[in-house]
Amino acid sequence: MSAGGTARPPGTVALRPEVCPSWLRPLVDNVAAIPDAYRRRLPADVLAMVTAGAAGAVASIRGDPREAAVLVLFSGPAGGVADDADLLVTVRASTLRHHAGQAAFPGGASDPTDESPVATALREAQEETGIDVSRLHPLATMERTFIAPSQFHVVPVLAYSPDPGPVTVVNEAETAIVARVPLRAFINPANRLMVYRGDLGRRWAGPAFLLNEMLVWGFTGQVISAMLDVAGWSQPWDTTDMRELDAAMALVGEHGRSR
Repeated sequence: MSAGGTARPPGTVALRPEVCPSWLRPLVDNVAAIPDAYRRRLPADVLAMVTAGAAGAVASIRGDPREAAVLVLFSGPAGGVADDADLLVTVRASTLRHHAGQAAFPGGASDPTDESPVATALREAQEETGIDVSRLHPLATMERTFIAPSQFHVVPVLAYSPDPGPVTVVNEAETAIVARVPLRAFINPANRLMVYRGDLGRRWAGPAFLLNEMLVWGFTGQVISAMLDVAGWSQPWDTTDMRELDAAMALVGEHGRSR
């Protein structure tokens, strides 16, 4: 991914957890709890299937993993509350060969010149969204996670900005939507559901968020759901509302779902 004429972020970027606002502190202080939190949202049989699949895939790549990083950027006033914050999310173009139309954090594969996952996440976010990375404060990195469908090992990079400035779609061939989604839209129980794919006997299932312009599911949905739990922002929601993925995608754009 490339944005012609856009300056590359520096290769070495220090984590600065001390600049974290008070409303984000519970998440930063407990970032190590996030992986266990999203695994708890998977049914036991599905978790066993996913774990076995990931282990097999790791063995098959024989020590030559593909590395990637994504930027999990919260924005909001330092003296505010979580309800005032937003989260940067993109939607991949519908014409892409892989993961078409899927909501995701900005990010992508590591470049040989990237000195760390933080550098990868900032560079990719800048290339995808045009964001001014000098306004961002990387706070912490989450556990490196294997994503079986894409065969990548992904490091989510948690970051904060009081004001990240404008964001936009840089390359329409790759990205359909770039949005700073209000955190309250993810917290709202009315926007939450579980989605599954595959037949009923062998299916992937996990938490999802049905918003006006996107369905956030998969790894991204798991991470957001886990962050809500770990930070204490989550409200009770109907975990029995289980939808097949294509049926849930068909609901995107329905009036009044996102508040």
